[in-house]
Amino acid sequence: MRFCSHCSAPVQLVRPQGDDRERFVCTSCEIVHYVNPKIVVGSVCTLGDRLLLCRRAIEPRVGFWTIPAGWLENGETAEEGAMREAREEACADIAIEGLIAVYSIPRIEQVQILFRARLLSADVAAGPESQEVRLVEWDEIPWGQLAFPTVGWVLRRALELRGQQHWPATFNPEPA
Repeated sequence: MRFCSHCSAPVQLVRPQGDDRERFVCTSCEIVHYVNPKIVVGSVCTLGDRLLLCRRAIEPRVGFWTIPAGWLENGETAEEGAMREAREEACADIAIEGLIAVYSIPRIEQVQILFRARLLSADVAAGPESQEVRLVEWDEIPWGQLAFPTVGWVLRRALELRGQQHWPATFNPEPA
C-alpha cells in the first residue's frame, strides 16, 4: 500500500501506539489501514451420488478443476456467498447443509470456509468463470487436475464422510 484510500496522502509502515505489529498509517489524516486475510467461501455440491466440479476459465490455474468457490463479498453471510458462487460459476441453485471445513492459510492470506450443499437441480451450466461444469461420480474426481490443495483436502474429507448423516467440520487438516 502506498497511498491512503481516504485522503490519498502517502502511508508509512509504523507500529501504532498500543498495537503489537506494524500497520500502514496515513501520513496526513493518520487513519490506520488494516490489511486482513481474504475470506474464500465455497461448497461441495452433491446431487445423489454425484458431485459438481467446475473447470476454471480464469487465473490462477485456468483449465484445472475446482468446487464452486470464491471471495466473500461485503454485506453477505458466508452461506450467501457460497450460494452466489455456485450460481456464478455453475448456474447452480444449492441448499447449504452444513459446514465441512475451515482452512486458515497464512502464507496466502486466506481463510477458506467450505460447506456441504445439495444441488436443487441437475440443470447446471458453465458461468463466466468456468470453461465447463460436470456432475461426476466420486470415483471420477480428477485428483491430479485439481486447481488448489484445499480442493483436494475438502474433497477427500467429503469422500470420507459420504453417506453419513452428520458431517463434522474439520479445521486445517493439512500443513499450509
